[in-house]
Amino acid sequence: MSDAYSPERLKATHDGIKWAATGPGVIPAWVADMDLAAAPAVVEALRRRAEGDLGYPTWLDTPSCGPLAEAFAERMARRFGWDPDPSYVRSYSDINQALQVLLHVWTRPGDGVALHTPAYHPFLKTLSDMERPLRPIRLEPDGDSWRFEVPDLSGCRVLLLVNPQNPTGRAFTRAELEELAEHAERHDLLVIADEIHADLVYEPHRHVPFATILPGRTVTLTSATKAFNLGGIRCSVAHVGHPELRKALEAQPPFLYGSAGLFGVEATVAAWRHGDAWLQETTALLDRNRRTLAERLPSRFGYRVPQATYLAWLHTGVPGMAATIEQDAKVLLSDGAVFGPGGEEYVRLNFATTEGVLAEILDRLSRLP
Repeated sequence: MSDAYSPERLKATHDGIKWAATGPGVIPAWVADMDLAAAPAVVEALRRRAEGDLGYPTWLDTPSCGPLAEAFAERMARRFGWDPDPSYVRSYSDINQALQVLLHVWTRPGDGVALHTPAYHPFLKTLSDMERPLRPIRLEPDGDSWRFEVPDLSGCRVLLLVNPQNPTGRAFTRAELEELAEHAERHDLLVIADEIHADLVYEPHRHVPFATILPGRTVTLTSATKAFNLGGIRCSVAHVGHPELRKALEAQPPFLYGSAGLFGVEATVAAWRHGDAWLQETTALLDRNRRTLAERLPSRFGYRVPQATYLAWLHTGVPGMAATIEQDAKVLLSDGAVFGPGGEEYVRLNFATTEGVLAEILDRLSRLP
């Protein structure tokens, strides 16, 4: 393993939460940050901006942040065949903030929210904090993938769809999304579709934007932060296809919820317009890593190769195994229990790292007593 990519070197040179929050000798593979340098196009765009005009941008009072909305619409058309209206875009600091704003404006305490579980745990905390009861749509193991059956959604106000799904890495098919659309129509649901991992879907699977199926009911949330390793940039978009929700948002004071900042917009536009060569190389690495896990993971871990994301959802058969793995193997994983119903006997492993670091992680896991 090259010293430049050793755990020791990463620990010494990375001061973000992923590496700084771990104990001595521990390799972090928990929070969804990559151990990779940012795309050169993003670095260059930020350098140009830092050396240039840092004054108020021309889009300062534009809810969509102008170039951000345009770059989003261009990317959706180019990669997914969807032509969203840029005027429907609103900017937020991140997807969690966007979700909370949407729930605050459109729902009330006691309104149910349907969500596939196990689920991205900050969303579960948002629902709990805002008193929007969770209606779980349980993902169950099915061969080498996952299946789900939609329960009765009476009393729900929102379908919160995470596609591709975190933590299982499932990329829902068009047929599955059409089934969900039928339930949304039947129960008069707003659909909030978190599609932040859309750029990280592996062949032969495809990402299908939910707004191409049910445009008038869908808010699409996305960001460049996951696919382009920009977690600290704090920039996301919400494409609000629901006309009544757009009116409700427009009725709010314009600066109440804030918006993306200059550097966030600059980085995101550069990633979406000029970062695809870097993304292609990175996706190839991630594809190799997910297959390496299938080949080398100890048999004590159940593993279904993810169809998307850089997150491996590993069955241990034992609740609380993450603490044991950190103590005995010196590898920090996410405890599956925080992902809600169905996650208690799982751990989540982030494989967005170099092949050398992943090899060291697997060596350590293989030596577990």
